[in-house]
Amino acid sequence: MTDTAGPAADASEADTTADTEADAVGADAAVTTAADGPRRITPTTRVLLHDLAVRRDRDEWIVGRMTTRTFVALPAAGARAVELLGAGLSVGRTEESLRAETGEEFDIADFVGDLAALGFVARIGDHAVPDAEPPRASLPWLRPRHVRLALHPVIPLLVGALLAAAAVVLVRRPDLLPGYRDLLWSRHGSVVLLSGAAAGWTLLLAHELAHLVTARAAGVPGKMRLGTRLQFLVMQTDISGIELAPRRHRLTAYLAGIALNLSVASSLVLVLALTETGTTAHRLLAAALLLALLPLPFQCMVFTRTDLYFVLQDLTGCRDLYGDGLAYARYRARRSVRSVRSVSSMRTVRTVRRGVGAGDRDDDPSARLPAHERRAVRLYSVVLVVGTAACLTFMAAVTLPVDVALLVRAVRGLGPGHGLAGNADAVTVLVVLGGVNVLWLVTWWRNRRPRRSAGAT
Repeated sequence: MTDTAGPAADASEADTTADTEADAVGADAAVTTAADGPRRITPTTRVLLHDLAVRRDRDEWIVGRMTTRTFVALPAAGARAVELLGAGLSVGRTEESLRAETGEEFDIADFVGDLAALGFVARIGDHAVPDAEPPRASLPWLRPRHVRLALHPVIPLLVGALLAAAAVVLVRRPDLLPGYRDLLWSRHGSVVLLSGAAAGWTLLLAHELAHLVTARAAGVPGKMRLGTRLQFLVMQTDISGIELAPRRHRLTAYLAGIALNLSVASSLVLVLALTETGTTAHRLLAAALLLALLPLPFQCMVFTRTDLYFVLQDLTGCRDLYGDGLAYARYRARRSVRSVRSVSSMRTVRTVRRGVGAGDRDDDPSARLPAHERRAVRLYSVVLVVGTAACLTFMAAVTLPVDVALLVRAVRGLGPGHGLAGNADAVTVLVVLGGVNVLWLVTWWRNRRPRRSAGAT
């Protein structure tokens, strides 16, 4: 999975919008500097900006600092203000230039304060602005020049050719299609479980490395870490900053993991066709093929912010499809609850009438979005609610009872009366299955702690 959160993701998308328009002109602003505390911004103040990257996106501009992985969506006037300030114009001269170009008034002193809070400003006048420590990247020794071929246009063609070859083989040899029995390649359950876990985590690591490598080729640092998506324990790669890359590079980074799984599966199909049926090698290859394909259906669960979610978000032009969709779903839920309460308390027809009143429009979080985003967010909110409900229902009805039954059986299988093989199987189940569930809890709690701390401050 990918999080350009952010990120993370988890994150992680460039979803912060700065408004350069103000009610007053020339108002002074105070910004804390490293030298002597708050620094007053006046019309004669000049600022030094950090190295910022800029890309136009529809009617807005994405401006960001790759070092800190901080990005913001600005209107055209905001991007122009950044350009003028970066060229060395003072705050007052920048206001004058924007007034001459647009006919509107802007409070650039306040805007500089916003940029400083984002970490985009290195100096205000002669005073340095404190800089946050940049987040660590995974495999920092891996440079863009080392992996630049990952973004070569021929790579998708090679993947497509490999898929086509595997498809031809499967049409001619449908018996090579894997089934669940292929996972049971050994009569020893502990061996099957351990080998499956090892192969599965290896493929998962390779999947995330594909995201990291393609993002690094585009100049994005990237960081891999464990995360949770509903009841799923996942490995995710924060490739915040890919928003500034061209669309082809963005989509390549989002789809790199899926492409790797499909390439591995296609290669295994070709090797299976050359292996004698019924041999141990054939059974192992068939099990590996199924393990390579198993993560792909999960990618269609876009309500859990999978790789395909980021593709969907990019193609729809949304800043934060998940966040906005969740906010809209909560808004609709609150309205439904209010309507039910109104009916149950026998309030007037006017109170419970159907439709959207003036106050409701103000409460609708999607109303502030552009039309194309609003449509996508409202549709996605339905997918989000239905998909989440289905996942949690499946967990309660199937996954949780099965896990509990397996763990109970494993505990009962321990002891001197069950022999060496029986004890080995029980220990393996407890270590693998119990370990995954404990790791999910630890990861969930660790990722929740920053949010709780942020909420407390």
